Amino acid sequence: MEAGTKVWAFEESGDDPWILSEVVNRTDSEIQLKKVDDGSVFSRPRLAANASGDGDGMKYEGVELANPPLSEAEKAEGMDNDMISLPHLHEPAILHAVSERYSEGKIYTWTGPVLIAVNPFQRLPLYTREILESYRQEGLLRSQNLGDSNAKRLGPHVYSIADRSYRQMMSEQRKSQSILISGESGAGKTETTKIVMLYLTTLGSNTSGPEDGGGNAEGEKLSIMERVLQSNPILEAFGNAKTLRNDNSSRFGKFIELGFNRAGILQGAKVQTYLLEKVRLGFHASGERNYHIFYQLLRGASEEQHQKYCFHDGITGGLELANFFHYTGQGGAPQLREFTDESGLKLTLKSMRSMGWSEDKIDQVLSIVAGILHLGQVSFDSKMSDGGQEIASISDEKTVADAAKLLGVDLQKLITALTVRIMITRGDEIRIELTPDKAQDARDALAKTVYGAMFLWVVQEVNNCIKWENDSDIRSSAGVLDIFGFESFAINSFEQLCINFTNEALQQQFNKFIFKLEQEEYERESINWAFISFPDNQDCLDTIQARPKGILAMLDDECKLGQRGSDKNWAKRLNETYLPEKNQTVSENTRYSASKMQQAKGIFCVRHFAGQVAYTAETGFLEKNRDEIPLTAKSLFEEDSSDLIKEIYDVQLGASEEKTDAGKPAKAKTVSQQFKAQLSSLIEMIETTDPHYIRCLKPNDAAKPKLMTRKRLTEQLRYGGVLEAVRVARMGYPVRLDHAGFFKRYRMLLPSVSDDVLPWSMEDEDPQKLCVKFLDVLLEEGSKPVSYENADGSITRANQIRMTQRQPEPMVFPKADVQLGVSKVFMRKGPHDKLEAHRVFHQNASSTLIQSWIRGMQQRRRYLIMEDAALTIERWYRGCMGRARWWRLREAQASLLLTNTFRMLINRRKYDRSRQGTILLQAQYRGRTVRKTNAAVKVQAYRRMYLRSTAYRKLKSAAIAIQCCARRGAAKAVFNEIKREQKDMGKLKEHNEKLKQEMASLKAMLQAQAAHSAGKLESESAIKEKQEEINRLESRIAQLESELAKQKELVQKLESDLDAQKGANQKLVQDLQQQREIQARSPPTPSKDRKRSNAIPAEPVANAVVVGHTITPEALAQHRAEVARLEEQLEEERRMRRDMSIEINNIRAAAKEGKLDLDFGAATASTKSIPDNISEISGSEIDRNEAQSEVETEIRYVNMFQAHVTQS
Repeated sequence: MEAGTKVWAFEESGDDPWILSEVVNRTDSEIQLKKVDDGSVFSRPRLAANASGDGDGMKYEGVELANPPLSEAEKAEGMDNDMISLPHLHEPAILHAVSERYSEGKIYTWTGPVLIAVNPFQRLPLYTREILESYRQEGLLRSQNLGDSNAKRLGPHVYSIADRSYRQMMSEQRKSQSILISGESGAGKTETTKIVMLYLTTLGSNTSGPEDGGGNAEGEKLSIMERVLQSNPILEAFGNAKTLRNDNSSRFGKFIELGFNRAGILQGAKVQTYLLEKVRLGFHASGERNYHIFYQLLRGASEEQHQKYCFHDGITGGLELANFFHYTGQGGAPQLREFTDESGLKLTLKSMRSMGWSEDKIDQVLSIVAGILHLGQVSFDSKMSDGGQEIASISDEKTVADAAKLLGVDLQKLITALTVRIMITRGDEIRIELTPDKAQDARDALAKTVYGAMFLWVVQEVNNCIKWENDSDIRSSAGVLDIFGFESFAINSFEQLCINFTNEALQQQFNKFIFKLEQEEYERESINWAFISFPDNQDCLDTIQARPKGILAMLDDECKLGQRGSDKNWAKRLNETYLPEKNQTVSENTRYSASKMQQAKGIFCVRHFAGQVAYTAETGFLEKNRDEIPLTAKSLFEEDSSDLIKEIYDVQLGASEEKTDAGKPAKAKTVSQQFKAQLSSLIEMIETTDPHYIRCLKPNDAAKPKLMTRKRLTEQLRYGGVLEAVRVARMGYPVRLDHAGFFKRYRMLLPSVSDDVLPWSMEDEDPQKLCVKFLDVLLEEGSKPVSYENADGSITRANQIRMTQRQPEPMVFPKADVQLGVSKVFMRKGPHDKLEAHRVFHQNASSTLIQSWIRGMQQRRRYLIMEDAALTIERWYRGCMGRARWWRLREAQASLLLTNTFRMLINRRKYDRSRQGTILLQAQYRGRTVRKTNAAVKVQAYRRMYLRSTAYRKLKSAAIAIQCCARRGAAKAVFNEIKREQKDMGKLKEHNEKLKQEMASLKAMLQAQAAHSAGKLESESAIKEKQEEINRLESRIAQLESELAKQKELVQKLESDLDAQKGANQKLVQDLQQQREIQARSPPTPSKDRKRSNAIPAEPVANAVVVGHTITPEALAQHRAEVARLEEQLEEERRMRRDMSIEINNIRAAAKEGKLDLDFGAATASTKSIPDNISEISGSEIDRNEAQSEVETEIRYVNMFQAHVTQS
């Protein structure tokens, strides 16, 4: 570490644990460093000499060498894709490499066999169909040993590890594969699982036949690939929830096993789930949410579903439904950032239908979900029992009734399950009334039981839809594990212990695969190997699960004590077992610890691979571990319940009860026993497969894109064992082949070596010795210069092809890089890449030679075809040339003719231009002369016109005045005639008399009906019928009133016209008098002045002519008298209508008392005249309307005549 060298310095405080610095000076005791970012200087002490330090063996505390930065060209070549290629491998170098790639948008990085995936917290264009196809094609070519080995390989991607697992599954061994996806909550495990499944199902469907390639055409069954992918939204809806760290956190673990047949076609899938977090149903923290399905139903249901599931918005008090219900509103019911609950419900329903669920089944499932919500709304009141004890009673019976109806259970048994606990002691049943607090616990326990059972049933239904039909069809499988990440909160309970126990087991399996198995196999094969230390957490697993002193084992023992067991006693037993000495706070294996204060509070700590976690014992460990179904709940589910509830309950019993011999009752298993059995089965299954690892990292806790918290990333790299995996992959022998496979694969690299020196066949040969001989010959031949000439100087066709290709690196490498074990050949990455490059080189040469023969044959065939075509083309060409010569002769003649014509056109154009100019000049001169003459004539004409028009206007004014007087007299005569016609009121009186007759006939008819012996019912129907007749008569009276209103409007119009006429006449008289006075006073004037003065009175005379037809006051008075008579007549009609109403009421009263005795037939006969009366009334109205229209027509004619006079 000389001055100026870039190094990384560890720093405890701050967000960045490793600071890039520069060496300033070093001594024997310390080294002085300067930070690159701010230039501050600090020092670090020297550690003991270590050969693994830098060149001189000096190493300093918290100081590591920095790698030189890569150039843009090196990055373009992908040298930063795999971190094992880094010159210096340590924590800050790996942290810096991952951070640099993340800042460039590269979220995937190889660390040997492990893929690191950093959550970008945003949508990136990394999963398009084109990218998927490119990785598929590369994997296909690589599996068939095709393609150019020197070509640039695609970068690290989740598609790469999925393709690798599929290709290994389809190799000769046909060994099943498993992809283990791990990481903290919010690191992107769920999304990565979806991407892996999409790739595997795509590969499995691309090779399928027509029957498995199923399209999306309507009426066709979905393909297996589509059904497997459609299962994700259902599992996420029922098993995922929003936490403080992740909007779509999986609150259960799942292992999805995809089954493939011998041809690699996807046949189906199975889903195995682990440890659903049922405690979230009853309580979740602020800012978190319950399971997605509740919010999807509340926010996405239609109005019809709201009514069906009893979601009444009116009872929420203005709150949103999601905030109103107890099970969904505890955390504030926040919205999700990536998608809405409404769209989530649509996707969930679509997936259910894709699974083949009927609409009735979907409705039953949603009804149970709604029933659980209503069950959470049940509250309890306190009352005193007969014995003086406080017991619980239901506050709102309707809420319980809604819950029972939606759940499909009996109401009374549901109330019993909520308020009573049944115990069986020595065969006797004891009923215990619960207090309100205990009743709420029973309510939440029942809800968790129903939801947990329904979740298991949903998983079973999904498996029934996507599973394969025959196990014999499955040749191998590929499993994808999406398990919950390591958790550590302020208060940790039973769920966190099980989750962290799972991660411990998986970490141990990861350690075995990456570390232990490596070293054990090297030792077993007698390979020289420098052992390195690695974290072994078997002691932590023993602390948790080992019998009889494991934490979970002791928890099961405490549960067996029944009511005598408690969380406090269990914690005390743990402390006595692991901390037997006085004042002891840490166990012997350092995995268990508890201070005195923690022991008093019932808290104990377990040191996991990811750090120490404190668990609070008194948080219901025993109750959660038992997870018993109360006897009242068993009775509720087994009797008087719906078929779906019984089916769900059977699934729950099958998962929670231990199978026993025939005749013996089934034993209930605790949650820890179920979980340990599932976990053990999972680990055993993983160990029988080829595992592939994806470590998901979370760059920051705020879930913001393009933000990297290096300290958090460092912790995750440490906990995930990534650093050790990189070191082993770099230092070990990652490539292994058996002796036969090694020899057969690489014997082709020495084609010039004769069979006597190195045989081509392995018959009667020792494989190990033959491989040793092959390796010696290979290194000997590789050290020689490459020559493609034969002994006689000739070069074969194959060697000529090899000379034209890009030459691979010489096969020169240390012999120690290839170790021959007892049964396998171990190679480092460098020699393996060189051997593979030469193998591809020779394969390409051979394939090129074969292709050359094929292409030669194709070219010969193409030559014969082209020869025949050439002859045909020549014949056609000669014909074209002859026609072209003849055409040129025609063009020569045509060119001469064209030249003559063109010259003629030029001369003709010159002549036309001269002629047009002359004509234009003449036209302009003649036009100017004519316009002068026309202007003089026009002036004279205007003068003559003025003189004559003045005389005409004088005569016209006088004639119009005379015509007005004559027309006024004619209009008066017409108007008087109209008035006489309007005075005829005889028809109205006749109508009035007919109405009276009708009323009398109605009265007689009603009396006859009342006396009829048919009964009161017929009388009432007859009265109703006559009442309708009376109503029609009243409508006729209303029409008469409207006619009267029209007459009043006409009178008002005549009055306004009369006032206007008076004003116009007065103005006309004043204008005529003023004109006479002016003419009388004015002396005689010359002709010009006289003409000008005569034109003055034209305007007032014209204005006077505008007056319409004349109306006299006498006519207006007569019209008003007519209106008064109409009003009196109408008032008489109204009075008669009131009298008739009184008579009808009297008739009805008499009908009720049975006093009418008139003849019903006579009354019926009297009603026959009603239609005639109605027609007469209608006729009178028609006459009156016609008279009014005639008057309006005459007035319109007068106005048109006046307008014509005014215009003329």
